[in-house]
Amino acid sequence: MAAEETSERNGRAVAKLQALVRIPTVSNRDPALVDTDAFDRLLAELERQFPLLHERLELTRIPSHALLFRWPGASGERPVVLMAHLDVVPVEGTWRHPPFDGVVADGIIWGRGTLDDKGCIVAICEAVEALLAAGHVPAQDVWLSFGCEEEVSPAAATLAVDELERRGVRPWFVLDEGGAVAADAFPGVAAPVGVIGVTEKGATSVELRVEGRGGHASTPARMGPTARLARAITRIDRSPMSAAVPEPTVELLRRLAPHAPLVLRPVLANAGRLGPVLARALIAAGPETAAMTRTTFAVTTLSGSPALNVVAATAKAGVNIRVMVGDTVAGVLDHLRTVIADDQVHLDVLERNEPSPISPRDDAFALLESTIGELFPDAVPAPYVMMATTDSRHFTRICDRVYRFAPFRMTKAQRESIHSYDEHLGVDAFLDGIRWYRRLIERLPR
Repeated sequence: MAAEETSERNGRAVAKLQALVRIPTVSNRDPALVDTDAFDRLLAELERQFPLLHERLELTRIPSHALLFRWPGASGERPVVLMAHLDVVPVEGTWRHPPFDGVVADGIIWGRGTLDDKGCIVAICEAVEALLAAGHVPAQDVWLSFGCEEEVSPAAATLAVDELERRGVRPWFVLDEGGAVAADAFPGVAAPVGVIGVTEKGATSVELRVEGRGGHASTPARMGPTARLARAITRIDRSPMSAAVPEPTVELLRRLAPHAPLVLRPVLANAGRLGPVLARALIAAGPETAAMTRTTFAVTTLSGSPALNVVAATAKAGVNIRVMVGDTVAGVLDHLRTVIADDQVHLDVLERNEPSPISPRDDAFALLESTIGELFPDAVPAPYVMMATTDSRHFTRICDRVYRFAPFRMTKAQRESIHSYDEHLGVDAFLDGIRWYRRLIERLPR
């Protein structure tokens, strides 16, 4: 009977994630293009699927559709914030299964948001719902902060931080999405790595803009706006910023040393003294590891002439920059101006964010890594520098310990599917994630 009950409970949990995936809560930088009805339906579905959470926890609604729950604990001295976000990015590419159907096939849940980030939403809520049903009282206050526009704007996250600050809440630690139990994370290392983000790169965006006379395409002038812009892009591509191995990466490599091929073990074990050599090796190993060593530049948008027979009067390129720990936005902009070396290429800063502070590896970090060890005994828990950005970066204003970890096993293919096509999460991995959040809450110290 117990096995049947567990199977039924697991099936209901999977169905809850399917229900959320089927609601296309796609965020957009232009509020007029957001389907607010979809977000309304998602909040109603959350309340329907998790009645105890909504009945027993104190809820504060954060504009426009963000949620902030408070679960009172035995003590409020060291409150904890668990985070996730309700919105998803638009769909692109050809999918094996329709992205908003929430199909379960061959033990896999398919759909936009399964990994980023509705899987975490449902896993957190399911863990809390089960603990509430069991009469559990957490040792400390537990806050659940669910953002609604993480993919496009900091507004909701900032308002959530404002609310916590207004209430005098100074969290012991904050946990958001980010790392995972990652397979094939490092060349030659067979063991999965439970990577916990202790910092994240700063997300900065600039637009390169070149103005010109334009005119008829039959009489093009040399070095018109598009050619000048193309030259600037090529110069950026050929002139990366200097590489280095920051302290969290040194510790990551040190922890991986016993699991690496024999020839690599002494190198990784002495990562702190072999920084330049390791930086070159990480760059050579591919884009995922290369991004661990330096600020990156990605040209993501291009615009020029509106017609094939018209020379562009204005050419633009958007550059998404991820600022490495140790670099600054000002230094990055100086680098761009130096390598472009062309006064006719204007740099317009659209968004600027410095790298997040590095969170300590103390008792809060130890709780996370020991919980990883309990639920994922084959994994190597380790800190790392997160390449992407999360809402949690705004919580550094009120908390010194901000960590980023989603408790799901992920293959390299799964990690590549985030913000791409065929996003999917294994059913067993999802259920393990629920168990991980539950154990984390149960193990909060008094």
